[in-house]
Amino acid sequence: MGPLAGIRVVEFAGIGPAPMCAMMLADAGAEVLRIDRREASGIGIAKPVRYDLLARSRRSAAIDLKHPDGIACVLDLVASADALIEGFRPGTMEKLGLGPDVCLARNPALVYGRLTGWGQTGPLAQTAGHDLDYIALTGALHATGRAGAPPTPPLNLVGDYGGGGMLLAFGLVAALLHARATGEGQVVDAAMTDGSALLMTSLYGMHGAGLHGDTRGTNLLDSGAPYYDSYACADGLYVAVAPIEPKFRRILLDRLGIDPADWPEQEDAACWPALRARLATAFRTRTRDEWCALFEDSDACVAPVLSLAEAPHHPHNMARGTFVTVDGVVQPAPAPRFAATPSAMPTPPEGPGASTRAALDAWGIGAERIDALERNGVIGR
Repeated sequence: MGPLAGIRVVEFAGIGPAPMCAMMLADAGAEVLRIDRREASGIGIAKPVRYDLLARSRRSAAIDLKHPDGIACVLDLVASADALIEGFRPGTMEKLGLGPDVCLARNPALVYGRLTGWGQTGPLAQTAGHDLDYIALTGALHATGRAGAPPTPPLNLVGDYGGGGMLLAFGLVAALLHARATGEGQVVDAAMTDGSALLMTSLYGMHGAGLHGDTRGTNLLDSGAPYYDSYACADGLYVAVAPIEPKFRRILLDRLGIDPADWPEQEDAACWPALRARLATAFRTRTRDEWCALFEDSDACVAPVLSLAEAPHHPHNMARGTFVTVDGVVQPAPAPRFAATPSAMPTPPEGPGASTRAALDAWGIGAERIDALERNGVIGR
């Protein structure tokens, strides 16, 4: 099921953005085989397998990539794959004997996806880093946070997942379309610095036009404007308030019982502190759920700020099936929605090497060879 049914992808196990890319492809119907290390890697945040949600919907084969027979086995898998995903430091795959030149020689139509923080080239390409470093380099971190406060890490959503995993998923699908049309594979170099910069495109346009300043927390979309922020309610919970358009602001004020004529000029940033104080005082008079009941059927652009425990139970999310439960674990459902080729329900994550024999057999590695690989300690379960 899914629009990518029939597409085969070899994924080299990693953490964060590369598994996110592989999960999205698998959610969309691709057959993704994850190649795990023969021994425990010791990387990432340890958790029970069933909660490693980025590993859902695909099989794992544990193969020793330091053994020549392991490399030969992987190259045979690559020969029948449409795409490959790797997220190692530049040069690592080449040292293993699995670089783009070798793999494309075996499979000229292969789309070879490479995901790193700094990219395959540039003065920082060989240095270590994490999401926060990558978004720091592109202006995204500087722009995030409140006035007078340090930059606020936006979790690892901007660099790892939006600017990394999703960027590579888009790049792979685009290159797969080209490969299907021409028979020509290629390397896709997805860097989280490039991706997080790309996510800032609109902000750079606003900055160039003089509509978004470099002082954090003083602009329309960064908590500077009083009508684009969150407010504490009587119970200590929060509502998100975002009526950017004047017509929606009028609805907000009407439901709050405030006469717009009593307000200063809302577009004048000099008046924003007074407007913010008035809104803050108003929202503290009722609980979050009371305000949401008041605004629910309106265009005031007010929504509850839900916790991770609350979000799956909101009526809108429940009606759309935004979250699903798999093996007792609540998790986001595959997205986006495909009308003609809907995605299947995700399958639970499996531990490294859990499907080694079955997966290799399904990918055309004969039983006798699998036996030999297992006897020689090249593959594991």
